[in-house]
Amino acid sequence: MANNKDARITIAMECTSCIQKEIGGKSAGICRYTTRKNRRNTPTRLELKKYCFLCHKHTSHRESKK
Repeated sequence: MANNKDARITIAMECTSCIQKEIGGKSAGICRYTTRKNRRNTPTRLELKKYCFLCHKHTSHRESKK
Protein backbone atom coordinates (compact mmCIF):
# COMPACT_ATOMS: atom_id res chain seq x y z
CA MET A 1 0.00 0.00 0.00
CA ALA A 2 1.12 3.55 -0.68
CA ASN A 3 2.02 5.62 2.31
CA ASN A 4 0.98 9.30 2.55
CA LYS A 5 4.48 10.23 3.66
CA ASP A 6 6.25 8.88 0.57
CA ALA A 7 9.55 10.56 -0.20
CA ARG A 8 8.83 11.06 -3.93
CA ILE A 9 5.91 13.25 -4.99
CA THR A 10 4.59 14.36 -8.39
CA ILE A 11 4.73 18.12 -9.01
CA ALA A 12 3.64 20.46 -11.80
CA MET A 13 6.04 23.07 -13.19
CA GLU A 14 4.89 26.29 -14.91
CA CYS A 15 6.75 28.63 -17.25
CA THR A 16 7.59 31.85 -15.39
CA SER A 17 7.60 34.06 -18.48
CA CYS A 18 4.11 32.90 -19.56
CA ILE A 19 2.77 33.68 -16.08
CA GLN A 20 4.10 37.26 -16.38
CA LYS A 21 2.28 37.73 -19.73
CA GLU A 22 -1.17 37.48 -18.13
CA ILE A 23 -3.58 39.92 -19.76
CA GLY A 24 -6.53 41.24 -17.78
CA GLY A 25 -6.27 38.54 -15.13
CA LYS A 26 -6.48 35.76 -17.73
CA SER A 27 -3.47 33.71 -18.68
CA ALA A 28 -2.28 33.87 -22.29
CA GLY A 29 -1.44 30.17 -21.94
CA ILE A 30 0.85 28.48 -19.45
CA CYS A 31 3.27 25.76 -20.48
CA ARG A 32 3.23 23.01 -17.83
CA TYR A 33 5.49 20.03 -17.21
CA THR A 34 5.05 17.29 -14.62
CA THR A 35 7.96 15.68 -12.83
CA ARG A 36 8.77 13.90 -9.58
CA LYS A 37 10.98 15.13 -6.78
CA ASN A 38 12.22 13.77 -3.49
CA ARG A 39 10.53 15.70 -0.70
CA ARG A 40 13.33 15.00 1.81
CA ASN A 41 16.25 16.06 -0.41
CA THR A 42 14.62 19.17 -1.96
CA PRO A 43 12.09 20.68 0.46
CA THR A 44 12.17 24.05 -1.35
CA ARG A 45 10.45 24.81 -4.65
CA LEU A 46 12.15 23.27 -7.66
CA GLU A 47 13.19 25.52 -10.58
CA LEU A 48 14.55 24.14 -13.87
CA LYS A 49 15.17 25.40 -17.39
CA LYS A 50 12.77 23.71 -19.80
CA TYR A 51 11.55 24.38 -23.34
CA CYS A 52 8.34 26.42 -23.49
CA PHE A 53 6.41 25.69 -26.68
CA LEU A 54 4.41 28.92 -26.31
CA CYS A 55 7.48 31.17 -25.95
CA HIS A 56 9.50 29.02 -28.43
CA LYS A 57 12.62 29.12 -26.24
CA HIS A 58 14.14 27.65 -23.09
CA THR A 59 12.79 29.45 -20.03
CA SER A 60 12.75 28.97 -16.29
CA HIS A 61 9.98 26.70 -15.01
CA ARG A 62 9.06 26.84 -11.33
CA GLU A 63 7.10 24.41 -9.19
CA SER A 64 3.50 25.59 -9.08
CA LYS A 65 1.23 25.83 -6.06
CA LYS A 66 -1.16 22.96 -5.47
